[in-house]
Amino acid sequence: MAEPMLKGIVVLDLSRLLPGPFCTMILSDLGATVIKVEDTGAGDYMRQLPPARAELNGRFGAVNRDKRSVAVDLKNPAGRAAFLRMAAKADVVIESFRPGVMDKLGVGFAALREANPGIILLSISGYGQTGPYRERAGHDLNYIALAGVLTMGGARGGAPALPGIQIADFAGGGLWGAVGVLAALASRARGDREARHLDLSMTEGAMALLAAEIGNYDASGKPPRRSEETLNGGLACYGVFECKDGKWFSVGALEPKFWLGFNAAIGRAGDMSEILRDGAGQDAIRSEIAAILKTRTRDEWTAHFVAHDVCCEPVLEIEELETHRLHAARGNFFRLGGRLQTRTPFGGPDGHSEPPRHGEHTAEVLAELGFSADEISALRAAKATL
Repeated sequence: MAEPMLKGIVVLDLSRLLPGPFCTMILSDLGATVIKVEDTGAGDYMRQLPPARAELNGRFGAVNRDKRSVAVDLKNPAGRAAFLRMAAKADVVIESFRPGVMDKLGVGFAALREANPGIILLSISGYGQTGPYRERAGHDLNYIALAGVLTMGGARGGAPALPGIQIADFAGGGLWGAVGVLAALASRARGDREARHLDLSMTEGAMALLAAEIGNYDASGKPPRRSEETLNGGLACYGVFECKDGKWFSVGALEPKFWLGFNAAIGRAGDMSEILRDGAGQDAIRSEIAAILKTRTRDEWTAHFVAHDVCCEPVLEIEELETHRLHAARGNFFRLGGRLQTRTPFGGPDGHSEPPRHGEHTAEVLAELGFSADEISALRAAKATL
């Protein structure tokens, strides 16, 4: 069996909530050692938020497996010095404070580079380390609003629809963060030993997902609108339809062969020219399809379409995912301490450890890094000065 791809890589994770922890979980699933560095107070805020199971917040538990937690007070000189000693033996530091906070704490890029000339620092923020919004507060909703992502979903002429997941946090921050770190590690493997500071704006990360729509806008000169474009509800052949039991079915019959096959499967006389009809024409086709799909339950349609390879699948509810035959066959879900977890695409379902308790591994990790018992005791007794 091949060794984990990031075996031997040490990541210090100062981030909180979702974007940074999701990023470091991806790196952990690839084999990196992740040390979650939390303050000596409450630690990661996500620990405190409901809902919780067995005193562990659900979201926190979902993105912090396989990590060790060290509680260090960066507002105290001793804590600051301890963190820089840790950074000297690490490969990557990830943080999600507002721009300028790392420098205020005395552990910014300059200090990290002095401690470790080859360090990789990833800074995840809402709007970037520079620019007029650098110190502005925000949440996922605000980031995707400014990125133009929010405006793409919802009913035609109606309000933008809130996505069901945090796009800027997970994709704009977590995924792009992992990409940046992996690229920096690849550069280092080629002999580049310079320290790197990666400035990741979650707004820009989300906006990058609009690449295709911006390309279409540039080519056509027509600004894209919700429920009027090919892939956001403008075409009857690409959408979701309610079934007899109130559940939903997805139809993605974009190409002519799939569109013809789909119509044959539901007993409708469709033709290829329908794909090119305008908005009113699409609405009429959609109404016909909706009436037909309302005649059977979702699962009846699912069974029916097994014999028709035309890009049609049921819309699964969250509670149905774990037992669905596709996900079960691929090992996409597993239990960790009795808690349901989903693996990342390049991570496996085995060999995981439970999310750490706050500061659980402080003495253990510091001892491994060469701190004496007296130093560890003094560090724990130190008080904040900032």
